[in-house]
Amino acid sequence: MGEILVLAEHREGELREISLQMLNKASELCRKYSHDLSVVLIGSEMENLIKILAERAKRVIVYNDERLTHFNADHYKEILAALINERKPLMIWIGHTPWGMGLAPALAVKTGYPMATDCVDIMLDSDRPRVVRQVYSDKIYSRMTLREAPAYLVTVRGGAFPSDKSEDYQAEVINATVPPLIEKSRREFIGYRDTGKGEVDICQAELLVSIGRGIGDKDNIEVIKELADLMGGVISCSRPVVDKKWLPKYHQVGTSGKTVKPKVYLALGISGAFQHVAGISGAGTVIAVNKDKKAPIFRVADYGAVADLLTIVKSLKEKLHKR
Repeated sequence: MGEILVLAEHREGELREISLQMLNKASELCRKYSHDLSVVLIGSEMENLIKILAERAKRVIVYNDERLTHFNADHYKEILAALINERKPLMIWIGHTPWGMGLAPALAVKTGYPMATDCVDIMLDSDRPRVVRQVYSDKIYSRMTLREAPAYLVTVRGGAFPSDKSEDYQAEVINATVPPLIEKSRREFIGYRDTGKGEVDICQAELLVSIGRGIGDKDNIEVIKELADLMGGVISCSRPVVDKKWLPKYHQVGTSGKTVKPKVYLALGISGAFQHVAGISGAGTVIAVNKDKKAPIFRVADYGAVADLLTIVKSLKEKLHKR
């Protein structure tokens, strides 16, 4: 029996979605192969987070110290290296996020363990990880097997797995001793700046009418806004629309925007790149309209129409006006 360690990521007192997604998949593997699931929580004043995580793993290993209030890769590296040396887990999972990209490579160098990054699936073959990554601008799925080693490091792409609870736990909470930390770190926390704040909060909307590059022209956005208003929804978009400065950043859905969980997500002219799809993994019903029948968005859509989006929008508006 081995152990999978998952590093919980949090910000300003709230768990990041990637933490729950990793725990969902890790729980599935642990149940299948009779391994133990532990989650590592580093920070200060985290009682509310401990309660959430205690229902997601067999044990919660807590490092509570005022010096750890804000993420610091140098400090996290020392803590995790000491924990790995003590517990000798089978795998260590870290989110492929700004946190993980700064921490995981340094941890791999310090421990000497092999690492697979940005994984969209993880399997086990005789306790040896086999992972799936996307290469060539996410056009090809690549299966990889890590070299044999005492333990393995994996970073997990956000949105690759659902965030639902796959099993109920009543975790043992272990208050661990913080090892000696570097007094003068090369990193200094300055503050958080939420570039996504704006006039509307797309995360709270139950219905999102979302537009992509297929909208064609900025002038067409007003037509979509009218549809969203008639439906009682909020307009959102994919990254190309923000890059063109057609809509502000706070409307953007995806890994570089916001993760949303509307009851209905209407995707108009959105191709469905993985970065965008990751942001709608929690949506109830996804409806896609795109001229390209091979658009990746149709792989995740519950309903789809291969058609001109403006024609569909016009028909919907006519129907709604007749109500």
